[in-house]
Amino acid sequence: MKIMVIGSGGREHTLVWKIKKDNPKTKLFAVPGNGGIADLAECISGGTSKPEYILDIAIKNNIELTVVGPEVPLSEGISDVFIQNGLKIFGPVKKAAELEASKSFAKEFMKRHSIPTADFEVVENFDESIQALKKKTFPCVIKYDGLAAGKGVIVAKEFDEGMDFLKKIYTDRIFGNKNNKVIIEDYLEGKEISYLIFTDTMDFIPMVPAKDYKRVFDNDKGPNTGGMGCYSPPSLFNSILEEQIQKKIVIPTLTGLQ
Repeated sequence: MKIMVIGSGGREHTLVWKIKKDNPKTKLFAVPGNGGIADLAECISGGTSKPEYILDIAIKNNIELTVVGPEVPLSEGISDVFIQNGLKIFGPVKKAAELEASKSFAKEFMKRHSIPTADFEVVENFDESIQALKKKTFPCVIKYDGLAAGKGVIVAKEFDEGMDFLKKIYTDRIFGNKNNKVIIEDYLEGKEISYLIFTDTMDFIPMVPAKDYKRVFDNDKGPNTGGMGCYSPPSLFNSILEEQIQKKIVIPTLTGLQ
């Protein structure tokens, strides 16, 4: 069997390693891959943001299954393109990927489907954001709407800290000019777990829950990253909590995506 993995990070290296371990005879490809992946798969250089380019690689190499790691190609509709062309792909369609690609879409989706989430306001320019910030009790949370490699969110402890981040977004354009939306929301204090599932439509299989540590320094200090490490299972996780998560979050989300 020929399998292609999209991406170049540690996540994709793990996917390639696991696929090869379970299926030693599988011919593996990676776009673009990395130095570690190159020991296990044939790496093909090129960007991952254009679905048609990756589709062309899949067709030329007779790929039987494509596994997508990064968020960007999913948000660009790579799964939709592959499905339309009759090719097998593992990854959500563009509509579902929008929950990850746009925080404002996700927040409005949760509000629309009565999924628990912090109160929020969506703004689209610097003046609007400052007015929204002035109404908040601190600490509050400021989120850049689009994909930002885990670096688009801060917990502002005071007004000046929040204003500085908004200046970076709207004046310095640290995330580019493509998206002007920012979410300013209430800060919720508590312990966090990551609960992920595999799903086709309404049927789902939970993954093992994990406790993620996103801040760059020890003792949960410093700015957020895409993730510094995690452990599993989290000590606070139990069957009662899992039932609540499925009832209040998972099932309403799957229903809303139909």
